[in-house]
Amino acid sequence: MRLLLQQRPDGHEAPRFVQLMLQPDLLGGWTLVRESGQIGGRSTVRREQFLDRDSAFSALEQARDQQLKRGFQLMFTQGAEAPR
Repeated sequence: MRLLLQQRPDGHEAPRFVQLMLQPDLLGGWTLVRESGQIGGRSTVRREQFLDRDSAFSALEQARDQQLKRGFQLMFTQGAEAPR
C-alpha cells in the first residue's frame, strides 16, 4: 500500500511531499516506510517495524491524518485496501 501527500506550492520553493508505504517483511511482520522531503531535493526515509498488519495499518492511518492536519493533500493512493 502506498500514499503520496503533497503541500500546495507557495511560489517560492518546490512543494514538500510525504510518502507512506506499508510493506510485509520476510519474517511475517510489517514495515511502515515514511519518506519526506522537497520535490526535486533530498528526502529522509524512516522505517518502523510492526508485528502485525493491524497495528501497522493503524500507524499508517495516524501518520496520514497527522500530515493532513499540517496542510498536506492526498495526491495518490495505491493498494487494494487504501484508506480514504
